Amino acid sequence: MSAQVLDGKAVAAQVLQETRERVAALNDSGKTTTLATVLVGDDPASAAYVRSKRRRAAEVGIRSVHHQLGADSSQEQVVGLIGEINEDSGVDGILLQLPLPKGLDDQGATLTIDPSKDVDGLHPFNLGMIVLDRPGFAPCTPSGCLRILEHYQVPLSGANVVVVGRSFLVGRPLALLMASRGIDATVTIAHSRTADLAEVTRRADVLVVAVGRPEMVTDQHVRAGAVVIDVGINRTESGSLVGDVHYESVSKVAQAITPVPGGVGPMTVAMLMSNTARASEIPL
Repeated sequence: MSAQVLDGKAVAAQVLQETRERVAALNDSGKTTTLATVLVGDDPASAAYVRSKRRRAAEVGIRSVHHQLGADSSQEQVVGLIGEINEDSGVDGILLQLPLPKGLDDQGATLTIDPSKDVDGLHPFNLGMIVLDRPGFAPCTPSGCLRILEHYQVPLSGANVVVVGRSFLVGRPLALLMASRGIDATVTIAHSRTADLAEVTRRADVLVVAVGRPEMVTDQHVRAGAVVIDVGINRTESGSLVGDVHYESVSKVAQAITPVPGGVGPMTVAMLMSNTARASEIPL
C-alpha cells in the first residue's frame, strides 16, 4: 500500500487564486487591501519569512507596508508601533513576526494587536471565538490543515481525530476547530508525554502531528488506512527538511499523508493572505 500524497502546494495555489479574485473585487469597489508587517531585530530566518509573505501578498494584489525595529528595541517601542498601526484605518491586517528578540514578550505584544486586524489569529479574543463557535480569525496553520482535508474530501463528521501537540499555535486551536459544530469530529489531544502514545494514535481515523520532534511518529503509531497530517518542519544535521512523521514508513500504512516540505507549510501563508482579504471585506 502506498499512501495518497496530500499536496499542500496545489491546495495553497487554489486558496491564493480565490484570494486574488476577492482582492480584485475589493479593488474594483475602491478598497485597497493592506497588510502591515512588523519585524523586530535582524534574525535572518525571520527576515526571510517576512520577505516571502510580502512577496505572496504582492502576487495576490495585497499591498504590504513594512515596519522594521532594531534588536535593541524595548517592549514599549514594539507596543507603541503596534498601537499606531491599530489606529491606521488604511491597514486591514497586522503581521507581527515571531519570535521577538530575547528579552521581549511575544504574547504581551500580540495582546496589543487589534483583534479585527489579527490576521495571524493569535489574539486571545480570536482564540476565544473558536471556543464559542463564533466567527473570528483562526490561526493560519490549523486553518490550512482543515482546508487540505476539505479539498481532499476526507470525512471528519464523527471521525476519531488525534492531534499530537498542544501548542496555542497549532494543537489546541486545531482540536477546537475539528470538534466545532459543522465539522463534528471526536477529538483527542495527545502530546510527547502521553502514556503509550502509540496506543492512542492508532485509534485515529485522522492523525495530526504537530509536536516539533523530527520523525517521532512512525508506522507503529498509525492505524492502517488512516489519514496523516504532518505539521512539523525540522532541519536535520545534513540540512534536509523532515516532518514530525517518519514519512517513509508511515506512507506504507496510511491511506493519505502530507509531505514535508510541500504539505502544510504552503498552506500557512496562503491562509494568512485569505485572512487578510477577509479583514479587508469587513465593513468599518
